[in-house]
Amino acid sequence: MKAVVYYRYGSPDVMQVAEVDKPTVGAGGVLVRVRGAAANPYDWHFVRGEPRVMRLLFGLRAPKRNSTGVDCAGVVEAIGPAVTAFKPGDEVYGMCDGAFAEYLCAPETEIALKPRTLGFDLAAAVPLAGMTALQGLRDSGQLQPGERVLIIGASGGVGTFAVQLAKVLGGHVTGVCSTKNVEMVRALGADETVDYTRQDFAASGQKYDLIFQLGGQHSPSHCRRALTKRGRLVLSSGDSTGKWIGPIDRLLQAAALSPFVSQKLVALDTKRRRADLETLAALIDGGKLKPVIDRTYALEDAAEAVRYVEQGHAKGKVLVRIAAGL
Repeated sequence: MKAVVYYRYGSPDVMQVAEVDKPTVGAGGVLVRVRGAAANPYDWHFVRGEPRVMRLLFGLRAPKRNSTGVDCAGVVEAIGPAVTAFKPGDEVYGMCDGAFAEYLCAPETEIALKPRTLGFDLAAAVPLAGMTALQGLRDSGQLQPGERVLIIGASGGVGTFAVQLAKVLGGHVTGVCSTKNVEMVRALGADETVDYTRQDFAASGQKYDLIFQLGGQHSPSHCRRALTKRGRLVLSSGDSTGKWIGPIDRLLQAAALSPFVSQKLVALDTKRRRADLETLAALIDGGKLKPVIDRTYALEDAAEAVRYVEQGHAKGKVLVRIAAGL
C-alpha cells in the first residue's frame, strides 16, 4: 500500500510516498481503509523532531516512528477478535497514527462512527482539533454558561472549532485573530473579536473568566492581565521560535506560577477518547458545529500540506485526500 513516511528529521522535504506493508490487525485493533486525512502542527513537530526535547522520547538521532498523519476517516475493513464496538463496513473517524496512508490499524478505543452528515474528507478535519477544543474548554477550562472566554488563535484549526464549541457551552466569546480573519471568526459565532495586528487584548481593560491560548507567544504573566481574579488560563501549544523546548517554556512558566496566584493556569494534553468523538459527531449532525477548510492536497502532496500548516497562516483545517478509488 501507499503511505507517507520519513526516516530522518528535517523539513517536510524528508517526507516521501513509499510502498509499505499493509498493517495487520491485532486483538483489539481495527483495520481502516483510509478515505480522508488532515494535516496538523502535530505533524511537522514530529517530522522536524522539534522542540528537540521530544527526541528523548521519539528518537535522538532518527525517528523511531516513521509514519505520518494523525487525523483520519475511512471504512472498517477488518476487526480483531476482541473488538465489539465496530464491524466491517462501518464508516469511522478518529485520531490515529499513520493517517497519511491507504490503510491504518487503530485501537478500538480511539475511533468512533463518523458524523453522518459529513463526507470522509470533512470528517477527517475534526478529530485532533475538535477534541483539543472540546477538552480545553469543557474539561481544563470548565467553561460555564454566561462566562467570558477569550480564544487566542481563533482562526486556526483548533480555534475555529473552539469558537463554535464555546458558544455551544454558553460562553460569551471573543476571538483573537488577524485583520483578514475577523469576519470569518464572527461568522462562526464570536460575539467580539480582537485584531492582534492593531490591539493587545491584555491592554483593553476587559477581563475574561477563561483564556484559551492556541496561538501567539504571550507569556502566562501577560495573559493573566486579562483574567478575572479566579479566571483560568488553558495553554495548548502556541507559537515559538525556540528549537530546543519551543512553547514548553510557557507551560513550565505556568506550572511554576500557578501555586502562587489566585488564577488557575493549566497545560492541555489532548486525550484520544471515543466518547469525545461521539460528542463532536452529535454536535455536527445536529447542525451546531462544522469544520472550516482552508485547502486540500493529494496524498502525494502531503509534504506540501504539512509545510503549509507549518507556516501558521491556515484558516481552519488543511486536508489530505486519499484516493477515492481504493
